[in-house]
Amino acid sequence: MLSHLRAELVLAARILMRQPGFWVPTILFPAMLYSFFGASMAEGPAGIYALASFAVYAVVGVGFYQFGVSVAQDRETPFVLWQRSLPGAQWVGWAARIVVAMVVVLAAVGMVLLAGRWIGGVIPGRGETMRLLVACALVSVPSVLMGIALGSAVSARAAVPLSNLLFLPLAYLGGLWMPPALLPDSVAAISVWTPTRAMGEIAWAAIDGRAMPGRYLALLAGWTLLAIALTALAQARHRRAMFG
Repeated sequence: MLSHLRAELVLAARILMRQPGFWVPTILFPAMLYSFFGASMAEGPAGIYALASFAVYAVVGVGFYQFGVSVAQDRETPFVLWQRSLPGAQWVGWAARIVVAMVVVLAAVGMVLLAGRWIGGVIPGRGETMRLLVACALVSVPSVLMGIALGSAVSARAAVPLSNLLFLPLAYLGGLWMPPALLPDSVAAISVWTPTRAMGEIAWAAIDGRAMPGRYLALLAGWTLLAIALTALAQARHRRAMFG
């Protein structure tokens, strides 16, 4: 099992590194967006929360773009079709993707933190930084699983537009671009049920040093289970189509 996992990790990393057109923008874009918009909120206590929000935005971007799109594209390649015919537990491949995603997440979040330091003048303490990194690593798991669910359910051609259609509204609804208190009432009523709001609340609690909010942990767990179920159904459908 360990040798299988090691091989899947190497494969996932090599596939990713050979596609710089995917991972370079994924890592750099959240920091660039923070520089344009988030840095304007750097004054006062709101600055550290804006930094955490854009860190979560980076995490969700990795899940939807880096892995949602790549899963849809990989599924249609001859190599993946051959790989699925081999014996072995399929969850090992998904576990490898999640581990690689965490590395990309840390790189993307690190770029946001650097932008906060150099452009916004927001310098979190060591404890705040470590808690934020742990929170981002935690929420990267459901983010990647949601991306995998999307990539498993749609075609490669539809993956990019659908990722945009879901990711950008979710970022807004989750309060990642502006404080949730500033959202219109009708939007705020929806916001509290979105996975991105749950991720944001976890990151903001980490910055404050508060206990992670149980309600939002439960909400995020529900979204995670839904993503796993959708992935399992989509993968079962593909296997039936391929092998009967």
